[in-house]
Amino acid sequence: MPNEEQTVPRWTLVPVSLLAALALGLAGSLPANASSSPLHLSWAHPNSAGSDTRTNTSLNDEWVKIGNYSYTTSYNLSGYTLKDASGHTYRFPTSFRLAPRKSVEVHTGSGTNTSANLYWGSGAYIWNNTGDTAYLRTASGYLNSTCRWGSVADSVTVPC
Repeated sequence: MPNEEQTVPRWTLVPVSLLAALALGLAGSLPANASSSPLHLSWAHPNSAGSDTRTNTSLNDEWVKIGNYSYTTSYNLSGYTLKDASGHTYRFPTSFRLAPRKSVEVHTGSGTNTSANLYWGSGAYIWNNTGDTAYLRTASGYLNSTCRWGSVADSVTVPC
């Protein structure tokens, strides 16, 4: 029988990052290869609803979400990039900050950038419905997070 020093309460075995994800409402969204940074790709919606008509509404229904799992630190994403497996590259706007415990969706089409929604400005789809990988890199090129998915049905959101 183990002594008290060897017994670890079960609640202490829950990773702090998982608790942060639950608090953000993004349970299951931390990638398995998460870096030590609290910034992570958390969800992807690579297949917009309905037919791929290339309307701005359809393009903007294709997005990936990045979460800031820090409780206290805001991050400046100026110079960060988001890429797909084919090399299409989105560069975050100058001085874009992601507040603690917040997330931002990067939409494929055009729109007005806000703290919760950014727009790639593409007239063509970026994310492949048959499978793709999203790469989030820092301004210095460090691979911060990846999100990989296989074939995705119409209008399905996948956790990263």
